[in-house]
This record gives sequence, structure tokens and C-alpha cells, in this order.
Amino acid sequence: MSIRRALLVLVASLLVLGGCGDGGGGDGGATEGPDGDGGSTEGPDGDGGEAAGGSVTLWSTEAQQDRADATREILARFTEETGIETELVPVEEDALSETMVGAAASGDLPEVIFHPIDFTSGWAAQGLLDTEAAAAVIESLGPDTFSQGALELVSVDGSPAAVPSDGWGQLLLYRTDLFEEAGLDAPTTYEAIEAAASALHGDDLNGITAATTAGEVFTQQTYEQFALANDCQLTDGEAITLDSSQCAEALEFYTNLMGNYSPGTGQDVETTRSTYFAGQAAMIVWSPFILDELAGLRQEALPTCPECQDDPQFLSDNTGIVPAFAGPSGSDAQYGQVSSFGIGAGSDTAAAQQFLEWFFDNGYLDWLALSPEGKLPLRYGTAEDPEAFTNGWRELETGVDERATLSSIYPDEVINTLLAGTQQFDRWGFAQGRGELVSAMYSTLPVPDAIASVLSGQTDVSGAVSAVQAAAEEEASLLE
Repeated sequence: MSIRRALLVLVASLLVLGGCGDGGGGDGGATEGPDGDGGSTEGPDGDGGEAAGGSVTLWSTEAQQDRADATREILARFTEETGIETELVPVEEDALSETMVGAAASGDLPEVIFHPIDFTSGWAAQGLLDTEAAAAVIESLGPDTFSQGALELVSVDGSPAAVPSDGWGQLLLYRTDLFEEAGLDAPTTYEAIEAAASALHGDDLNGITAATTAGEVFTQQTYEQFALANDCQLTDGEAITLDSSQCAEALEFYTNLMGNYSPGTGQDVETTRSTYFAGQAAMIVWSPFILDELAGLRQEALPTCPECQDDPQFLSDNTGIVPAFAGPSGSDAQYGQVSSFGIGAGSDTAAAQQFLEWFFDNGYLDWLALSPEGKLPLRYGTAEDPEAFTNGWRELETGVDERATLSSIYPDEVINTLLAGTQQFDRWGFAQGRGELVSAMYSTLPVPDAIASVLSGQTDVSGAVSAVQAAAEEEASLLE
């Protein structure tokens, strides 16, 4: 890989993390850097569990102080039960790639790295992950206990390169009260989405709000779901396929939808949420990080619709969710962000495996509790109790200024739909083994730029499709 390409892929990783970390709506707490003093849990002094050799250093992007503290508690229990010493090194998300490269250069990779899917295939290709060790952990825990869609996304050459832990899927949220009043079907297809947007769009209400801003990962994430729904793929594994009829159809649909039934250009993370929270849009595309805010559990992002003044949970009570929808040339698809635990190549592999096998049985629910709305379980249960962790997740509290379980706010139908979505998470490129190309595309972001160009009248759909295809082909050639 050329130096220029390596730098672009690094920038891509930073951009993807910036857009994905909390789905544009996380709690944005303070983070700590990997300065080596992020906290350690020492081994027992003789009275806290059976002694064992080895040690485990865990790098985690869950670096906010409260999440780091909770992680240390999990590690302390592992040490107490096994005698294996542990150390937590919180790593800021935008420093993860650079820090990983530096550790590899010094031959000091950690035992376990919690990271987003955007790094997995690249690190595996560079020999930074012990993929066989991770696959052995999954085999020990039982592959059938994991989301099969997540396992496919983290696989390289047909085998998992890391152990999928948790994730979130993009959601299409809609006002059930407005839909029912207008006699509209749930927005589960292109046709139903456009019919609802057209019927409900008016002077005081937009049919839909979704990302349209050029140069932003949030726009890429949002559009990618519409593309996947119409079987528009980045690649077939060999050739770039962004100029396919499915992709032209998807881009035409999205730009028509945004041009005619939304606030227009310049929609981003903040404006889409504020528009929906003000009661000024019938639909919104966002991540599940919006769910606690929608229920009024975060003071910095409270719903402001007229009805919300007397009833803070008006929007959560009148919002339905569609995790996957389909276009005329495709089938149900949902954009998903998966985070996994990788095992560092050349590290204490046996200790790492022992930790992960313990963690996914004994520390998993405590881990998901760090942020339940954005940490949907990708291991559902055990062989003995196949729904142990999905049932446990339902009882975890979420929120910032106020706390409540999602199951106490949203009906079972919504919760079940959220969980079911984890089985079918999809992304451009990863299933086809082109993760590095995905990172490159997230660096240059030609798709968001094309969308903005069509909406501003600078080009038409045909020209935009050609431009995106050419940009992707150039990125692919630079990776050869």
C-alpha cells in the first residue's frame, strides 16, 4: 500500500468513527487518551481466586470516565475469579488507528482491542490481529449464539477475524399518530416511504428529514441504507458496481425524496434531530441513540414539539420504527455498525481467549449497560439459555439526566424489532471482502458530495452516478 493510501485509510477511519461513534447522537462525554495510566486492576494477593499466569491489557474506545470505571469493575471481577492481571487503556476513538500502528511497530500490541468494524478487515490484512484465536473463541462460545449477520461482517476469507460484541442499526422513525390519521401504511418500502412523505408534506410539516450535507459521514451512512435496500452495492467483490441500474434507481429515489419532501440541502446530525423533535417532520432517519432523547431523558436534547410541553414522552409514545426497508429492485436491508473485540497478534493469546470466554458469559450484560440504546447485543444467549442476553438487555437502564429501561418506554413491538434487526445488519463492501475500499470511500466521501450536487442542481442523477463510479474506481486502483 502506498504512503498516500495509508494516510487516506487512516483519515477514513477517523471520519467513520466521527460519524458512527454515537450515531451522531451519543452522550459525547469526556475521554481519556492512551497514556498508560487509564487504570489497572491488579491481580489478587492470595485470597481472591485461583492464581493463573499471564495478563490482559484491554484497549477500549469506551473512554468516557463513567464507562471506563464500569469497565474496570468488569476487569476486577475477572482478575478476582482467575488470578489473571488486567489493565484497561482507554483510547480516544480518533486516536485508535494511529495508536495501533505505533504499538505494532514496537511489537507491543495489547491482548484485546475493542474496535468498530471499519478497522477489522484492514488490521487482519496487515497481520495486526490474531484471527485464528478470535475464531477459536467464537467456536468455544458457540457460533449459533451470535448474530449471523454480524459474524459475516467481521469475517475475512470466510472466517471471523474478531469477536462481535454489540452494535446499532440505522432506523427509519415515523409518527404513528400522523400515519394512522392519514390512513398510511408503515414506511417499509420505497413506495410506502414516498407515498407517506407526499401525503404528509405541507407548510408546517416536512414529509421526511434525513442527511443531505456534502462531506459528512452521516450522509453516507444514511444514504447507504437506501442503497442497500435497492441492492445497490459498492462492489461485487471484483468490479465496482456503483453505476448499476439499482444504484441509479436508489440515487434518483433519495434525491427526489429529499428535494421534494424534506427541508432540503444542508441537513445533518443536529438539524435532522431538531426538526423531528420540533414536530416538523413525519419521518427521520437516525441511529438508535435517538431513542433515550426522544423520551426526554437527556436535558441537552429534549423534544420541543407543541405537545411535548405538557407530555415530554409524546414523541416516544407516537413514534414507530422501521429498521429495514426495501426498494423495488432489492429486499429488506438495514445499515449496521458493529463493534468487536480483536486479539492482538503476538500478545498473550491464551490469556486473551480466557478473558473473552469469561467476558461473554459473565461480564457481557454489564458491558451492554454502558449504553443500552447503542449497544444492542450481538451475542443473544448461551447454548443453555439462547435468549439470556437479549432478555437481560431489555432490563438495562438508559438515559443521561434521567434513567429508564427502553422496555418501560417503548412497546414490546418496538423492542423486538430493534433486536431482530441485529440479525440482518448490512454494509457496503465488507461481505465482499473489500473493507479497505470502504475505508477509502469514507475518506473522500464522493457519495455525499454527489447527493448535494444533485440537490443543488449542479448535476443530474446520471452525472452523479458516473462521478461516484469513477471516484470509487480510482480509490480501488490506489489499493492495488
